[in-house]
Amino acid sequence: MHLVLCHTTADFDTLGAAVGLTRLHPGMRIVLSGGAHPTVREFLALHRDEYPLIERRAVAAEQIQSLWIVDTQWRDRLGKASEWLDLPGVPIHVIDHHSGMDQDAGGDAAEATGLIQAMDCQVDAVGAATTLVVELLQAEAVTLNAIDATVMALGIHVDTGSLTFDHTTVRDAAALTWLMQQGANVRAIADYVEPGLSPQLQDLLTEALDTLHTETLRGFQLGWVLLKAAEYVPGLSSLTSHLADLTECDVLLLGCRYGRNEQGESRVTVIGRSRGSALADAVNLGELMTPLGGGGHAKAAAVTVKSTNPGEVISRLVQQVRSHLPHPPTAQELMSSPVRTIRPEVTIAEAQRILLRYGHSGLSVVNEADELVGVISRRDLDIALHHGFSHAPVKGYMTTQIRTITPDTPLPDIEALMVTYDIGRLPVIEKGDLVGIVTRTDVLRQLHQQTVGGSPKQPQEPGYCPLPEVLWQEVGESLGDTQAEQAERSEETLWSVLMQAAHLAQARGWQLYMVGGAVRDLLHSMPALVESTMPWSADTMPDIDLVVDGVRQQDEEAAGVELARSLQAQYPQVRLQVHGRFQTAALVWHHDPALDSLWIDIATARTEFYPYPAANPEVEASSIRQDLYRRDFTINAMAIRLTPPRQGELLDFFGGLRDLQQGQIRVLHANSFIEDPTRIFRAVRFAVRLGFVLEPQTEGYIRHAIASGIYQRVQADQQRAPALQTRLKRELHYILDAPYWRTAIQHLADLGALRCIHPDLHLTADLWHQLRLVDRALQRFAPSPAPEHWQMLLEVLLAAVPPGDALGDDTTDRATLAEGLQLSADSIERLQQLAGVETQLAQALPQCQRPSEVVRLLQSYDLPLLILVSVRGDRPLRRQIWQYLTRWARVEPMLNGNDLKRLGYKPGRQFSTMLEALRQATLDGQVTTPAEAEAFLKAQFPS
Repeated sequence: MHLVLCHTTADFDTLGAAVGLTRLHPGMRIVLSGGAHPTVREFLALHRDEYPLIERRAVAAEQIQSLWIVDTQWRDRLGKASEWLDLPGVPIHVIDHHSGMDQDAGGDAAEATGLIQAMDCQVDAVGAATTLVVELLQAEAVTLNAIDATVMALGIHVDTGSLTFDHTTVRDAAALTWLMQQGANVRAIADYVEPGLSPQLQDLLTEALDTLHTETLRGFQLGWVLLKAAEYVPGLSSLTSHLADLTECDVLLLGCRYGRNEQGESRVTVIGRSRGSALADAVNLGELMTPLGGGGHAKAAAVTVKSTNPGEVISRLVQQVRSHLPHPPTAQELMSSPVRTIRPEVTIAEAQRILLRYGHSGLSVVNEADELVGVISRRDLDIALHHGFSHAPVKGYMTTQIRTITPDTPLPDIEALMVTYDIGRLPVIEKGDLVGIVTRTDVLRQLHQQTVGGSPKQPQEPGYCPLPEVLWQEVGESLGDTQAEQAERSEETLWSVLMQAAHLAQARGWQLYMVGGAVRDLLHSMPALVESTMPWSADTMPDIDLVVDGVRQQDEEAAGVELARSLQAQYPQVRLQVHGRFQTAALVWHHDPALDSLWIDIATARTEFYPYPAANPEVEASSIRQDLYRRDFTINAMAIRLTPPRQGELLDFFGGLRDLQQGQIRVLHANSFIEDPTRIFRAVRFAVRLGFVLEPQTEGYIRHAIASGIYQRVQADQQRAPALQTRLKRELHYILDAPYWRTAIQHLADLGALRCIHPDLHLTADLWHQLRLVDRALQRFAPSPAPEHWQMLLEVLLAAVPPGDALGDDTTDRATLAEGLQLSADSIERLQQLAGVETQLAQALPQCQRPSEVVRLLQSYDLPLLILVSVRGDRPLRRQIWQYLTRWARVEPMLNGNDLKRLGYKPGRQFSTMLEALRQATLDGQVTTPAEAEAFLKAQFPS
């Protein structure tokens, strides 16, 4: 006999999983270890004969061949059936979706906690155990009938709140979809998912509403009640859910005492419910009730105990909940700062322009003393503009009845103000000063945050994502080992430097974040988050970007610069570079004994605006949110908070982690490639380097930007957009200097992006052949004095540009492009000479009959120029230049000056003439031995 055991007080999840196993293993029987929920009893009253159920008392222990336990890992949840777990030689299998102790943690520890010791244990963090069984059925291609599919669908619906509970996963939704395809009865599901309360439960509900205790703590409402009944009342969980919905408590504990034994002990059942993602990790009801012998989910759990003082049981649980209630975020943590403000006299048109520039939905209005006097929204401005009042001052249209908050105002109070008064933004006032503003977007981000945990491979929604502690430790370990073999752990590490910077920032009331590429590569290297074997260490990412979110007075030094100066005081050997225009500073370690070479950029959180396409952005101080918003791609727009109290928190407002997990490059803004065309090259570089793909809409934005012709207009007026060429050169350097340059160039060509260099530049088959030839040639002549590899590849690309009037400007040619890209003087000169040299050699080389003639012709040209001419020429010309470079240019005369003196020649200028004549004779094969060389000299230069 093969048995599948349902836990006591069976719910639809344990029953649905058990039914699924009987279809996977025909002949298996189901045992209900104890009672069942009222709705399950009602369901079985009609459907019992459809399932292979057997009474526990009808089972002969000696006939049991295997045991399967579903929806629990704990012995005490099986009642008297737990005795079968000790039968010798009976294999035990467990399928569960609740977190439990690791089965490999040790027999004693597991046994002490009542954890079932199973031969096979499948525990996955999904919404329902039935989901795991459905996946097994799908793998075996099992077909279900409608009745089986219905009870299994009920299991997923009930345990996931019809896919609305926080622990629901994509796998649950997929399993439910499959069950619907198998014929699950939707009407039957609706009848049992939302059952009405029995008359007895309705009476208890009335009593509970009358005696419920509530309190508000840290912005959350906590409720508890202790009821009394003559005997156990089925359906208390439904009663608790109804009571929680009616009272809107964030955490509710419902206790019911019944019975009394000779020792004066009553049985007490306590059922807990919580709601809201902010409570999911802090108040885990399942973990709170496990020490008492209960358990369940983080947001729904229960326990039954014996006690002479039932009130003490629920009081103790209430106190534990109080101690675990999290501190909600305050306005200080949510607000954007500094605040964009205007004066009351500013015109409607100017205010609208400011909103467009910074992407705000409203502006704060302050008087001459910088006191807040009003707020004007985009809607107000739109109405004023519609009625033709563009030149009117905003003071006539702004809202003067302002609701404000303080930096300590908690999130629930902020949300209540916004909902009650329909306010889209709340100014934050401290001691009369406007220090920040909280918007609807800030609140929504916080309310819809999701943690990086449980199912790390599942895409996450944007928001604040606290990194699990184990991953935060991994961050520290990764940053700590700056040397592969660090002998002394007492030496300075990158991690210790970052923690020192965080300490200095915290002391000033600032927040410090690690941002950009370092965060991207760090997260991409963590197998727990992303399927990647990419290694990460401080050695592989020597440049670290930090951003300080701190308020400073206008006449004071930027927060990032001040922090850099303070950090340099801790490390006197470090060189400090300050860039005041961009409010940034750099700390540079050079050949440090512990840190080697390290570059840390520290910037003040800032926003930027491009006054016209491809320009240098105008930069202003802002908040960390807007600092991330100004970046190029989602995977580069993440930050890790380094300062307490939420140290290790991942800021991911745009789904960057999800895109890392899905392996795609996604741009933040539709106009991003218009504002900065070099982002096209960055997008391709990241895609090729990381093995990612361009997100389809991002690729569409690229193609649209190129097709718009904006780059041709920008290039035609380089005086307006000098920043374009500077940034373009840097991106081309990165790409052409990387081992993946071939793939990147082909990808750029497929997008048509080479037109950003020149409108007539295309990757033809001939140009592709030239690039590969120059790459091969440079590898051959690497030890020789030659320009950098990437620069020669770029010269080949520029050389493919027609030398004529491509841009409508007679002066525009290859050399002009090279000057715009700020290439070296040698490179510019080569491109200037190229057309003339190609013509000269094409005419002269075919006339050379002997190697010595080829050498005389080519030796006046340098190696890079010859390589460039060679790869662009036809095969005969290329063969002659290649022979010159590899053979003839290396030929030396068979005799030297000492030999000439030995032969009786007097030293003088004639030596060079004699040796050159001897070298030419050697090249042409006239001289092959030293004896022939001496004879040649005696004949040509007699004493």
